[in-house]
Amino acid sequence: MKLLLPAIFVSVGSAFVIPSSQQPVGSSLKVASDLFVDETRASVSKYYGEELQGSDDLKTNACCTAGAPPKYIQDCINNIHPEVVSRYYGCGLCLPQYPLEGATVLDLGSGSGRDVYIASQLVGPKGKVVGVDMTDEQLEVANKHLDYHSEKFGFSNVEFKKGYLENLADLNLEAGSFDVIISNCVINLCTDKEAVLKECLNLLKPGGELYFSDVYANRRVPKVLQEDEVLWGECLSGALYWNDFENLARKVGFTDPRLVEDAPITVQNGDVERLISETGNDSLEFYSATYRLWNIDLEPYCEDYGQAVIYKGSMDRYPSGWLLDKHHYFESGKIHPVCGNTWNMLEKTRVKEHFEFVGNFDKHYGIFEGCGSSIPYDDPEASSGKGASTGGCC
Repeated sequence: MKLLLPAIFVSVGSAFVIPSSQQPVGSSLKVASDLFVDETRASVSKYYGEELQGSDDLKTNACCTAGAPPKYIQDCINNIHPEVVSRYYGCGLCLPQYPLEGATVLDLGSGSGRDVYIASQLVGPKGKVVGVDMTDEQLEVANKHLDYHSEKFGFSNVEFKKGYLENLADLNLEAGSFDVIISNCVINLCTDKEAVLKECLNLLKPGGELYFSDVYANRRVPKVLQEDEVLWGECLSGALYWNDFENLARKVGFTDPRLVEDAPITVQNGDVERLISETGNDSLEFYSATYRLWNIDLEPYCEDYGQAVIYKGSMDRYPSGWLLDKHHYFESGKIHPVCGNTWNMLEKTRVKEHFEFVGNFDKHYGIFEGCGSSIPYDDPEASSGKGASTGGCC
């Protein structure tokens, strides 16, 4: 079964743009664009609302979590209604690993509500969790068990809204009101990922973060695979090329996207593997990855100001050390030199109280070694020997 896209569209990653030489006149552009968006939304909604009745109905493992959750998360899952858990289709753990008591959390593509109900327990009675989804069948499951979870947890702090992630402004959510926005293998299903990221930046408090798991590809997914309805619903066809995603995040205002963890996706479905192979895309690879994007004023590159931090070991469940991202694990009690961006990610966010900070921004020492781009010019000492160029012009 194929999803037929309007012929005027060409793909860049999984975003769709119109070549300037083919731009139609008048309203035909909007009609074609709306047609594509409507067909894709209808296809995804039908797939998750009608065709999938449980995780076992998935045709690939792209939307399946690879590793077991930590014990405290599993304890939260054990408190959730079995029907909600059975309709979970996530691809990773998308809750930041620091204390969330009292936080306001937004879950994009909340589905049957599993991650919302996990977050509900972690933020506690003084916090709030809002889930947004476009699929009536999934929202019905989530709302059906509101009273069950209120009684189970001893408080009520959850709300579900129907809407599209590209149009969060239509839901009357207050700008700058969320500490954390989470999303679990859903943004890749959206046709306008830039709009989603812009909405997220607008809704986050200063120092808040978008912490989410999704599927990415090692290259741009070709149009022939983007047109396959099942592959789109399975989180593969809509996957962005990882570098397109990081550049898009920077363009929107998330200046320094940080990769937290990743794992390769093995499709493990003969029909899907055959389709990928027969279309000449054997080298196409997919990954489940968790990113964190902060609403902080950061620099484009990691700069060295001679700063360092010390993790106090004071976060519950993390006495030995704490992971900011794939390249920054802070062992308790140890002095860790950091770039200016990493300093700000710790000093201007909810984790500040758990760190000691050494230094300031008074003096700049250049690019931070091992974190960003090295200076592209030759070492002066290496250029001063016999035969080296000493000219002062180009």
